[in-house]
Amino acid sequence: MGARKRIAADKRKEELKQVAFAKLNNCPTSPRKMRIVADTIRGKGVSDALNILKFSKKEASIRLEKLLLSAIDNWRTKNEGERLEEADLYVSLIKVDSGRMLKRIQPAPQGRAHRIRKRSNHVTIVVDSAK
Repeated sequence: MGARKRIAADKRKEELKQVAFAKLNNCPTSPRKMRIVADTIRGKGVSDALNILKFSKKEASIRLEKLLLSAIDNWRTKNEGERLEEADLYVSLIKVDSGRMLKRIQPAPQGRAHRIRKRSNHVTIVVDSAK
């Protein structure tokens, strides 16, 4: 690795040390369904987002709730002196990217075959204080 790449990589690592985030990779839900739930909590306060996810009927909300709790715990470990209630946390960034696709074949009429794409996704949640 060259000097410029190493310096840029070290700079990115230092910036990530200041940010509290959580990632969920290869979640077996289609990205489209996950984005519907993710859009409902983007920019909301943490307590509001947890309430929305807890009472949502969508299956993707269960996974996002666990991921949001993980991001909150990561924030607690990075900011040990501060209290959660006083910090006024909110979901500053939530990003849903498509993951790997399992390709399957399903028999169809008259000797044909249809391709089935079982999609997965990667979710990243960044939690920040409003101060």
